[in-house]
Amino acid sequence: MKIMPILLALPLGLAASACATAASDAAAPAAAPTARTSLAAGDGSPRGEATVTEAADGLHVLVKAQGLTPGMHAVHIHTTGMCTAPDFTSAGGHWNPTAREHGKDNPAGKHMGDMPNMMAGSDGMGEMEYVVPGGMIQSGSMPLLDADGAAIVIHAQADDNKSDPAGNAGSRVACGVLKAG
Repeated sequence: MKIMPILLALPLGLAASACATAASDAAAPAAAPTARTSLAAGDGSPRGEATVTEAADGLHVLVKAQGLTPGMHAVHIHTTGMCTAPDFTSAGGHWNPTAREHGKDNPAGKHMGDMPNMMAGSDGMGEMEYVVPGGMIQSGSMPLLDADGAAIVIHAQADDNKSDPAGNAGSRVACGVLKAG
């Protein structure tokens, strides 16, 4: 008689175990596409890092910098994934797949490489977060990481948000080539 309850409980236990296994086998959500870089000065010294994460509303850019002169610095996405020291002109112009002019205050602007200025404190450190609306890392009709890649560049001065093509932001003081992953 004691065997009957055990025989009835056995199928229930197996069913519960199967449900738990099925739930744990469900695919985890895919990680959002990401690109990262380490930023360096023209002499190769570290200047921080940048991360770009793709989301439904665009590209979320986070730049953390160090070793900058105190004050405002322009930060842009540049069109070529190359950072040849000392002047980083190899990074090309600003990322501009929509062929707009430069600057949020320019009636014919702003292009996708435009981002806000970043304040570096008296300790030379700065941080900037920004969303590039509509951007995608490697897919879509205007991918950030196309055949020649892209770079994050920090400039010596603030962007005036209107001068075309580069915002009158001065020399390039830090650069990093974005890499997927």
